[in-house]
Amino acid sequence: MRVERIDNIIEFVYKNKNVTLDQICYNFNISKSTVRRDLSEILKDSNLQKTYGGITLKNKSDNRKYLTSFNERNIENIDKKLAISKKAATIVEDNDIIFIDSGTTTFYMADYLDKINNLTILTNNLEVIFRAAKYKNINLISLSGTLNRETLSFVGATSISTIKNFNMSKAFMATTGFSILNGVTNSSPLESDIKRTVISKSSKIILLADSSKFNSVSLMTYCDLEDIDILITDKMPDKEIKDYLFDKKISIEIA
Repeated sequence: MRVERIDNIIEFVYKNKNVTLDQICYNFNISKSTVRRDLSEILKDSNLQKTYGGITLKNKSDNRKYLTSFNERNIENIDKKLAISKKAATIVEDNDIIFIDSGTTTFYMADYLDKINNLTILTNNLEVIFRAAKYKNINLISLSGTLNRETLSFVGATSISTIKNFNMSKAFMATTGFSILNGVTNSSPLESDIKRTVISKSSKIILLADSSKFNSVSLMTYCDLEDIDILITDKMPDKEIKDYLFDKKISIEIA
């Protein structure tokens, strides 16, 4: 509940540029003391700052993508997402320990992993859990935490603590958008914390992103573009991004 509220408040500030605590209380039916308790998480977004009696954008021309519901995102570019997830599954090998990120492209991967021997999957996403649970070849580890209903994912300190106990051979990551300047971004501050931890504990990082994510920026950066080892997408990026990725020895695979 708190996770959803924080994400919704952040979106509310971005849409309105400048809001008072009273407006937040009225729109979300919460007390000022609740808003004040949420402030530390809300202000993790570097473009938000506290003012006397409210919150404002530092850069009011910022027009980033907001978090949309899992079902809304799932119907966007569905053919591309299926092709990308199927391509990503070909990278998985016997005895791998992998992380599958929360996202409407990544979760389809589970449908193509039924032939991999002794595969271990860590995930914080309910959809991945449901899809992978039916395969006996998969050792499935679910992260605990607070459920974010917008993304069907578990977030919070307990999720991060669990991830730190594992060393993963590959991480298959999702994104709301990426660019050379802003890196790989995500709409949820709490999910971004988990993604950063996954990046630090994984030997190889594979980013799954359809072409609508090119040169697009969301609320928070969870890693630099150069931290990625492989980009799987539906078409070749523009020359600037392509040259940057090749220069950093990042492989581009077209689904």
